[in-house]
Amino acid sequence: MALLLLDRSQLEIRSEGSTLALYEAGQRRGTVPIGMVDRCVLQGAQTRLDTGVLMKLAEAGATTVLMSPRQNRRVAIILGPHHNDAAVRLAQARAVMDDVFCRSWARDIVRAKLRRQQGTLERMQAQRPDARKPIFDALHTLLPVLAGLDADPAAEPPTLDSLRGREGAAARAYFGGLAGVMPPALGFAGRNRRPPKDPVNVCLSLGYTLLHLQAVQSCMVAGLDPLLGFYHRPAIGRESLASDLIEPLRPAVDDWIWKMLRDRTLREEHFSLDKGACLLGKAGREIYYAAWEKQSTAWRRWLRDRTRRLAAHLRAEGLPWLDSAEDDEPC
Repeated sequence: MALLLLDRSQLEIRSEGSTLALYEAGQRRGTVPIGMVDRCVLQGAQTRLDTGVLMKLAEAGATTVLMSPRQNRRVAIILGPHHNDAAVRLAQARAVMDDVFCRSWARDIVRAKLRRQQGTLERMQAQRPDARKPIFDALHTLLPVLAGLDADPAAEPPTLDSLRGREGAAARAYFGGLAGVMPPALGFAGRNRRPPKDPVNVCLSLGYTLLHLQAVQSCMVAGLDPLLGFYHRPAIGRESLASDLIEPLRPAVDDWIWKMLRDRTLREEHFSLDKGACLLGKAGREIYYAAWEKQSTAWRRWLRDRTRRLAAHLRAEGLPWLDSAEDDEPC
């Protein structure tokens, strides 16, 4: 299963049996078997397709994502058939209201994220001994926060506000360490977004967006509601559970982006500035998405496993609440 990126002007996609036919400026360029597509990303401003293409992708279980052609942000998402196990969602909704469960889940999420941040910084420190000072300073702040979460696993979990405060302090120190190893020409001084103002933040934002989309898809396949999170509380317009799930993976994305920029797989000429916003150009997007598809396999597998295990746990709790449907008319 693979990612299909459609990012060309004057591109038209037609449904032809079990394949998608790609036409550019009226000329047929090739076909893609629908069964091979797991995710389809449309980013070209002039890409044309009909509802038959979207239906075929949805029926095949593929997720279609419409991205802004300039800002690398999601505009819309079209998911395939939803999981129909009501027991999972009943128990998930109940768990959202369970303060002890939410605090325990959140502590595990934050602890896993900080451990990965520690590992990322220590690998960078080993490869960049000239940048020991900013990384040492970052670890000096991060490690006591992590130690506090590791101190007594049997103790009552901290409140969500307390966890957010600790995570925020660790994040500020962590990104300060990253700023010490990023190429100086890229002007990275810390995290910024909406819009990102430098090439590093463009790459980070796009990586987190793609990871979030994969988490949404994994939730839907497992029968979970991506809107109902336990650490990120439910909010209008936010898939809070997906936000929960990607937290431990963010440092892995950071590490991958650092390597791409360090090795000049992505270079200054792949980016441009427009009214204070930094943009990743078309050539850079092609490089980014191709590298992402190779790199993200383990992350997608982790998300699928994590959502399946969570759904199985919740389903066992939700089954007793289901009504018998034996006498219902078929839908």
